[in-house]
Amino acid sequence: MSNMNTAMIEKYRNNFLKEVEANVEEGEWVKMCMQCGVCSGSCPLGPYWDHPPQEIFMMIRAGKREEVLSSSSMWMCTSCYNCIARCPRGLPITHIMHGLAHYADRLGLAPKEQPTRKFAKHFWDNLTKKGRVNELKLGLKLYFMNGFGEGIKTAMKMKDVGLGMWKSKRLSIGELWGGHSIKDTKGLHAILNKAREIEEAKAKKFEG
Repeated sequence: MSNMNTAMIEKYRNNFLKEVEANVEEGEWVKMCMQCGVCSGSCPLGPYWDHPPQEIFMMIRAGKREEVLSSSSMWMCTSCYNCIARCPRGLPITHIMHGLAHYADRLGLAPKEQPTRKFAKHFWDNLTKKGRVNELKLGLKLYFMNGFGEGIKTAMKMKDVGLGMWKSKRLSIGELWGGHSIKDTKGLHAILNKAREIEEAKAKKFEG
């Protein structure tokens, strides 16, 4: 258990809703859910969630901290925004789901082998190097993240897509050594470093 997670347990003992409201993006909206289930019925991946959105909100209010933060449910959100568009109370459900996922990751409680979490980390690491996605390196990372054998199988399945990207000049072997980038990578890295400083300062506040 991380120091930050231990500190949060002590600070918000027996009041998980308050913890979510204070630390999760748009978390203050959770208490507004009236459990109608429209969000779950509107989600294209709804049947595959361990706990659909309105159930996650109910579990937060019931204080089921461990079950919520260690769940893979939030990582299933694809940001289609159907839930936000159809929620009768206008809850920012997509933002809350991503906020919960990010918070669980910061606390070290997110499921390590959850595929979407692994993809998100690979995508972020790739994007932030030069400000643009290096399609070749990202593709190779994703294909082989579950082992060499699985990577070969996936590459063979995606060969037509890869060929199309090659023909349209979206894929180049040269990206192995360089790749396209934004003009001001130093500026981007300065922004990201500042954001990390802010996040670390918040974490130290509770660890101390």
